[in-house]
Amino acid sequence: EDPSLERHFKGHRDAVTSVDFSLNKKQLASGSMDSCLMIWSMRPQMRAYRFVGHKDAVMCVQFSPSGHLVASGSRDKTVRLWIPSVKGESTVFKAHTGTVRSVHFSSDGQSLVTASDDKTVKVWTVHRQKFLFSLSQHINWVRCARFSPDGRLIVSASDDKTVKLWDKTSRECIHSFCEYGGFVNHVDFHPSGTCIAAAGTDNTVKVWDVRMNRLLQHYQGNAVVNSLSFHPSGNYLVTASNDSTLKILDLLEGRLLYTLHGHQGPATCVAFSRAGDLFASGGSDEQVMVWKTNFDAADYGDVLKTQKSGTSVDGTQHALQSEMDCGVHLKKTKTQDSGRNHEQQEETSLANTLEHIMGQLDVLTQTVSILEQRLTLTEDKLKECLENQQKIIQNKMS
Repeated sequence: EDPSLERHFKGHRDAVTSVDFSLNKKQLASGSMDSCLMIWSMRPQMRAYRFVGHKDAVMCVQFSPSGHLVASGSRDKTVRLWIPSVKGESTVFKAHTGTVRSVHFSSDGQSLVTASDDKTVKVWTVHRQKFLFSLSQHINWVRCARFSPDGRLIVSASDDKTVKLWDKTSRECIHSFCEYGGFVNHVDFHPSGTCIAAAGTDNTVKVWDVRMNRLLQHYQGNAVVNSLSFHPSGNYLVTASNDSTLKILDLLEGRLLYTLHGHQGPATCVAFSRAGDLFASGGSDEQVMVWKTNFDAADYGDVLKTQKSGTSVDGTQHALQSEMDCGVHLKKTKTQDSGRNHEQQEETSLANTLEHIMGQLDVLTQTVSILEQRLTLTEDKLKECLENQQKIIQNKMS
């Protein structure tokens, strides 16, 4: 079956810039040039939340891994963290001196990486809400920055026509991919962490191996590519282009599978859900669309399972192909081993509990920092009152 349009959300008053699903697919976040962040409910008849706080266009949004927080970056040079339901309260991170174009949580939810027109990539702690460090070797706007799945690397894409790979611990640039004919709009890690894909204004999508630093695949389109997202199985890539289309690429076959027409005008952003059964897109037409993936439904469930059990990929083979091999290989051996199922169930429930705790922590952190903000406000007001009183007394005395 082909991918099909599932839902259609209207409510933004200007171009949509960014979309992201929460972990459980119950919510979808979108950012827009209208300065608002919307949280849409995937359940029918549930209302959407409109979050107001940014003073200018919202360029990027992302749910935290637990789904209890949403980060957004804006042209007002700030990053905000929101609780995606309550009163739409948020805390503000200020460290960039230019538009913030990209926000991304590490997979443990502890760190946030942001990219900005001030030519820097910055890393923050989520719970303490503190700025940690800057990566500053780009010589033009940085459009996008992402953590690798294991959190050890950061990749960034810039208008200086390079994609840079950084070591998070040493904070050094390990490699610059420079073979770009245009600006790089978007970059992301393959779920395996072994390669990256970048989308450019030269109408291309390029996939590089980050272990060998070599180009693996090169897709030539006929319009500027604004955004891309890997399917969780690692076998597909979806892109959003200025010719208003979404394209699904089959990475194993190295070919275009589907071209989807839904938006009027440029398709600006696209993202798969964490399970891969849905993807969302946004456009200059102010629309947010949700699509059913429909392809390969039986297969990728298996591939996802097998990948989670932590296979190591033999580095000598073609990165993408080898992943498939170990996926298939594992499928065969899984049937012989029934004793492990019980362990896996226990692991899953433990993981769920941990995730829940992490989520609660997120909310606590957020609440504390909101209280801190209010305290600061109260202190400022108090100071003002005291100063005014002094002035009145001094006026009376004189």
